Amino acid sequence: MIILKNAAQIQAMREAGRIVARALEATREAIRPGVSTWELDRIAARVFEQHQARPAFLGYPSGSSNPFPATITASINDEILHGIPSKTRILKEGDIVSIDTGCHYQGFVGDSAYTMGVGRISSEAQRLLEVTERALYVGIEAARPGHETRDIARAVQHFVESHGFNVIRGYAGHGVGREMHEDPEVPVYWPGPLEWVRLRKYYRSAPLRPGMTFAIEPMVSAGHPATAELDDEWTVVMVDQALSAHFEHTLAILEGEPLILTQL
Repeated sequence: MIILKNAAQIQAMREAGRIVARALEATREAIRPGVSTWELDRIAARVFEQHQARPAFLGYPSGSSNPFPATITASINDEILHGIPSKTRILKEGDIVSIDTGCHYQGFVGDSAYTMGVGRISSEAQRLLEVTERALYVGIEAARPGHETRDIARAVQHFVESHGFNVIRGYAGHGVGREMHEDPEVPVYWPGPLEWVRLRKYYRSAPLRPGMTFAIEPMVSAGHPATAELDDEWTVVMVDQALSAHFEHTLAILEGEPLILTQL
């Protein structure tokens, strides 16, 4: 069930989103060779504590036998999602690292992510980052009343593939509100005619209406889009070990342009 938000609720989500943006900006300023992903996690945790916000990732999902153990996910190079911060994961010159985090604040959630280079990176890595970030805004531009979630998926996929990269299958954006994951799913990949019969039950398009709040998150590979989950049951990597990038914003659908909730 898609839960529409009123103006006051969207404003509360905007406050949660600003806190997430501050946490991400603090981690961005600290990224350099020699820094551990655990240090970045502590930086984000301190920002949330300063704003009386509760980390959304830490301990998620509630009741799980293997809940996520940190405030951020930190995914390096061929890790596309859910990398677990560690004192032994040290950033090196030329790496790219994706930082994803979210918080609960005054009853609502903000969720956002970015990827950046560590020191000097290759031209291929730089182009991957630029295309993936631009793909996020292509998706946001398609998020208008009268469109559907499939219009977002098609816009992102076309943009990414036109630049020679691949969007990840099997993972999607999602509704955000009082919970971190709500309806609808917001994919950035849409099956073509030959795939539709096999995959149609997994891809359902939702009409976009004012009051909807959700995250769009392009996840893009420089190689083949196939992924695998590591033994920690969290970290998702590219099967071919290709570089990958991830950008995300939470937004609200309004009568005109959408409102990005997770920016300063």
